[in-house]
Amino acid sequence: MSLPLQAQLGPVREADVLDRLPPVREVHAAEVAARVSDGPRLVVLDDDPTGTQTVADVPVLTSWTVDDLRWGLRQDSSVFYVLTNTRSLSPEDAATRNREVTRALHAASAAEGVDYVLASRGDSTLRGHFPLETDVLAEELTELGAGAPDGVVLVPAYIEAGRLTVGSRHWMRTPEGLLPVGESEFARDATFGYRSSFLPEWVEEKTRGRVPKGEVLRVTLDDLRSGGPEHTARLLSSLRDARTAVVDAVCDDDLRVLALAIAQAEGSGTRLLYRVGPSFVRARAGQAGRAPLTPAELRPMHGDAPHGLIVVGSHVALTTEQLGRLRERGGIDEYELDVSLLLDEERRDAHIAEIATAAADGLGSADAVISTSRTLVTGTDAEDSLSISRRVSAALVEAVRQVNARRRPAFVVAKGGITSSDTATHGLEIRRAWARGTLLPGIVSLWEPVGGPAAGIPYIVFAGNVGGADALADAIDLLRSA
Repeated sequence: MSLPLQAQLGPVREADVLDRLPPVREVHAAEVAARVSDGPRLVVLDDDPTGTQTVADVPVLTSWTVDDLRWGLRQDSSVFYVLTNTRSLSPEDAATRNREVTRALHAASAAEGVDYVLASRGDSTLRGHFPLETDVLAEELTELGAGAPDGVVLVPAYIEAGRLTVGSRHWMRTPEGLLPVGESEFARDATFGYRSSFLPEWVEEKTRGRVPKGEVLRVTLDDLRSGGPEHTARLLSSLRDARTAVVDAVCDDDLRVLALAIAQAEGSGTRLLYRVGPSFVRARAGQAGRAPLTPAELRPMHGDAPHGLIVVGSHVALTTEQLGRLRERGGIDEYELDVSLLLDEERRDAHIAEIATAAADGLGSADAVISTSRTLVTGTDAEDSLSISRRVSAALVEAVRQVNARRRPAFVVAKGGITSSDTATHGLEIRRAWARGTLLPGIVSLWEPVGGPAAGIPYIVFAGNVGGADALADAIDLLRSA
């Protein structure tokens, strides 16, 4: 399906987008929490670990055995995450993983007697395996007898990071103003690139015309703020045959209106499947935004070494700038993995071992930064680029594993989505954890591992595409103050 090129708007003054909107309909998080307390458990299949950065005291699984999922269902939380890391996988492997998780979850749900609904958490800048993941989940739910979804609800907003949806157009906040995401660097992603910022057109583009833009249900700020939960619930209840709906959001109150509407629609028998950004989960769980963790809260969690380990895999321009600011503040020693050597099978292992040994030895005197060389290496096509990313990420992970085996860092910070997933699951062998909160307002999640070689080491998930230039340095300063 070929769409016409979109008109380039460039950055727009925020006031030009947000002024003259209907007044916010205030909804308290406690109202949502009470409404969903006896409802089905929300299980978030997260395509990389960064989706936890809006919530606090929520269970996280990096494994999806029936026993692990039963553990998640038994916790006192209306939501938990399963880290699938599918954004780093090929379409075929992503589909297989979604099927595996859904089947195991269905078995765990039956064993525990706890109902569930599924949210597929994707990137707030619209990268990821859509519609593949929601298509696969819908097929599995139908085959398992859990009921075919009436609707697929797309809510990509990430409020704290400035990813907002107005008039069904998705924006990202930049220093120059609000930029349509289709004009951002993320839209040029080698694997998940796209052109459209207007979500109905984006759905048509991504489904290759299977879902025409005119068939997408638009839930606007007028619906949420003027119509309210009952009106919005009627809209959602009108969905049939897995029809796609796209939802506006500028603030948490918009998403809490949506959460109340969802509870009403689901309570009346409508079956919904969700493809969401990070902010939806907090609203649907009935959590209010929380202040970042304090040094006193961080102090009980500390590894053995005097200093921490920072692992940088993301190549977006913001990450490179943040690393530069951290370098300016000092207190770090840097160790670079040369991507050209990592792609050389004969030299790869020795290079990783050399870097890991030096970094572990350096933890006695400074925080150690292990990064990949900043020149981005891409493949001949999308699949080849993903393969290179996986090989580089595997090298970073092996370096972390070797560092931790020699000397447990005071903390571990992983910068980048794929990097943070692989570091958690393979480098530190985290199987179960609690997302305890954030280091910065609404971004940069801290996990407390439950058991395993990383127990007692705070693990910080830091997306590549969030925060200002000083965000990484500020997060490290907070960890150092604990």
